[in-house]
Amino acid sequence: MPRSLLVKVTCGADDPERANQGFTVASLGVAAGAEVSLWLSGESVWTAVAGREDPFTLEYAASPRELVAAVRAAGTVTVCSQCAARRGITEADLDEGARIAGAAVFVEEALRDGVQALVY
Repeated sequence: MPRSLLVKVTCGADDPERANQGFTVASLGVAAGAEVSLWLSGESVWTAVAGREDPFTLEYAASPRELVAAVRAAGTVTVCSQCAARRGITEADLDEGARIAGAAVFVEEALRDGVQALVY
């Protein structure tokens, strides 16, 4: 079985190239058969809010919301609890399959055996 991949994206429209790298790596991890957990913090949280448009477009890149949806379909998408609270986002606001959790859960996932953690 492939190693697990934990990807944390800490930006969104404020740094679209970096954010898109994280979304792309996470979705390619799913395509490669890895167990993927995508964590969204900062402005990246908007990619998991239901009914929203893409927070940015980037030439030669896939849609951020489509990339996150690909991860949600076969992996886990988590919105940072503090980031959600600061933006008035609740679990009811999220796309189906996304959740809100805090740093303790992130650390628990990151410390599991066989996990490769990447932060963008």
